[in-house]
Amino acid sequence: MEGTTPISTLPARNMLHPQPGFIARLLRVREFALIVMILVIGGGLHLITGRFFTTPNLNAISLGFATSAIIVFGMTAALVSGGFDLSVGSVFAMGGVTAALALRADIPIPLAMLCGVGAGVAAGIVNGFLITQVQINPFITTLGMLGIARGVSLAVTEGSPLAELPTEFFVFGQGRDILGIPNLILIALAVILIGDILMRRSSAFRQIYYVGGNEEAARLSGINVNRVKFGVYILSASLAAFAGVLSVSRFTVADPGTGVGEELRIIAACIIGGCSLRGGKGTVVGGLLGLIFVGFINNGMILLRVPVYWQQLSMGVVLLLAVGFDTLSQRWQISSRGKKAGPATS
Repeated sequence: MEGTTPISTLPARNMLHPQPGFIARLLRVREFALIVMILVIGGGLHLITGRFFTTPNLNAISLGFATSAIIVFGMTAALVSGGFDLSVGSVFAMGGVTAALALRADIPIPLAMLCGVGAGVAAGIVNGFLITQVQINPFITTLGMLGIARGVSLAVTEGSPLAELPTEFFVFGQGRDILGIPNLILIALAVILIGDILMRRSSAFRQIYYVGGNEEAARLSGINVNRVKFGVYILSASLAAFAGVLSVSRFTVADPGTGVGEELRIIAACIIGGCSLRGGKGTVVGGLLGLIFVGFINNGMILLRVPVYWQQLSMGVVLLLAVGFDTLSQRWQISSRGKKAGPATS
């Protein structure tokens, strides 16, 4: 029949373009490759130090990046949308300072925590408005918010940490209510799980991928691009502020200088986990795995007694390698698609 493929051609086509096996497909999954790399690095460090895969050390690593994991959700959304948020470190500090000031004013703990998150929402609204309505580049906008949020935190505290907070507030960052697992880790895992499900399954969050993949096509298909971007920056800033509130609960003090450089760490983790600076690609779980990868390297350097200042250098190297790998992989994909398409025929 006309319009159908002859059965006799199917074997030949399959021979020319054989389908990859299960292992080959699995190795192409960024998350699986990261898990393998994490296990290899962890195993190597354990063989060298004999202390890496111990409960105290793994507990310290997990607590170390728990608040960062919360920010990963928002940063993943920002990168997938085709932008990024350089202000998360400063908003992190501002959220914690705001909650601490509210607690010192005898505001109930739940409302004080909401005040801290509200500071992040306000920062996200400003970022979203300037990016979508004033059409200022996300780099410039969030870089400006980085300075504003940090300046606000330093101004209201006069550069001094805020202590003497209610002890009941510390249960979120220091308590262990379920199976002895720290509450902070459980909260972070819940945020990551919810974020990954929303990014994969929710139609509203799937629009972020369409906007990041091809903004003009998304607009023509009926997606309100500005609304999606606006929501992304509110999400990113509010999660950063929430993480800052939990950090204060853990350390019992609100330091206006905390969170410096956090944005670079989160962006590096998300890119390592599969996000693209071009937008349209990335997962929350991948960002978490990238954060674990970075955390393992930093912890290994500590166990190996590498000087602290070398850790900053290693973060820069990891970021450059991650961006370089992302760029080369995209070029390879474009090249491979061109070869599969073959020359045009008349």
